[in-house]
Amino acid sequence: MPIVKGPQAFPRAEYLRRLAAVKSEMVRREVDALVVTSWANITYLTGNVTRMHSLHGLIVSLQDEEPTLVVRGMDAPGCIHQTFLDRRKVIGYPETFIGKPERNGFDAVINAIQELGVANRGLGLELGNLTTSAAEKFAKRLPKAKIVDCTKAIDWIRGIKSDLEIAVMLEAAAIADAAIKRAAEVIRPGVREADAVAEITAAQIRGPTGGPAGTNLKPLLLCSSPRTGAPHVLWSEDLFRKGSQINIELSGHRHNYVAPIMRTFSIGAPSDRLRRLHDAEVSAMDAALDAVRPGRTCSEVANAFYRALEKNGFKKESRCGYAIGIDWMEPTASVADDDMTELKPNMTFHLMLGNWIDEDFGYVISESIRVTDSGVQVLTQSRREIIQI
Repeated sequence: MPIVKGPQAFPRAEYLRRLAAVKSEMVRREVDALVVTSWANITYLTGNVTRMHSLHGLIVSLQDEEPTLVVRGMDAPGCIHQTFLDRRKVIGYPETFIGKPERNGFDAVINAIQELGVANRGLGLELGNLTTSAAEKFAKRLPKAKIVDCTKAIDWIRGIKSDLEIAVMLEAAAIADAAIKRAAEVIRPGVREADAVAEITAAQIRGPTGGPAGTNLKPLLLCSSPRTGAPHVLWSEDLFRKGSQINIELSGHRHNYVAPIMRTFSIGAPSDRLRRLHDAEVSAMDAALDAVRPGRTCSEVANAFYRALEKNGFKKESRCGYAIGIDWMEPTASVADDDMTELKPNMTFHLMLGNWIDEDFGYVISESIRVTDSGVQVLTQSRREIIQI
């Protein structure tokens, strides 16, 4: 029996709106067909959340309302189930394209381009997502195509969210807050880090009581004394101890949209050094949030934070945040000193104010935020405090 359509995260009209914006950009770039290989961009345009580990491509053609998704045959049922696409628009290629030195899944994508009749026109590729050999394959097999680099073209379009997307990100934020709440309940002296993470991860999947469930997961980051200066490490088998500081970064995931959050925990009273840094960071966060409004730049928000932090005797070397949406980070705007990206309503960011000062000392606090018509909305709602156990 054929697989049935599953519940869709967004209505068909929402996906067609997104495709219309992409097609408008294609016309501007004189592109008749665009091959999308970014997994996040395919999710954005189709609703697909199947993790495709084989080569694949979404062909957006100006002549067709719906795009054509080319995937490994075994992934086709999942894509039919999850996407808004007509099943005829999902092409599953056979295993003869797998594990062969002379051909691969991109050959199946190229075959589909030829069958759609767009092989001799302007062809957009996300070249930044392709290996050199893959780009050469497209050029060699499609010699009459005018290849145009469309790297990040869709990423910038999806930087401005619809109200429907914001609603989903608010659900993700509620999941993130529930996980932070659970962390405060399970972090105790004598508890193994791995066991605490298992409980926190369960909360990321269950979500808040009576609320939405997490529909995806990325491993959370957890570092405790003396590793708090190492921001991107995973948990260990060590036991939490009295006097330990614990830094956590995690996210709620809803239909692959994310809302990250970072909080610092202390088993017992925090040290004076940690308290002073926390107070300075929260004050500087307020300054950054006050600077967020349409027409301002990412640079202005970052520098509002840096100035406020330095007034309190601290510096932060790294950027203050980045654009977020599908699959965590969007590869576009940074909340950094030299990023002149103009803020627009419904842009979303992880205002990430982690500060790693010494090899054995760092501190984290962050919020997921949305630019509104007049200022800022903080999506995550956990209290901005050192969470004392």
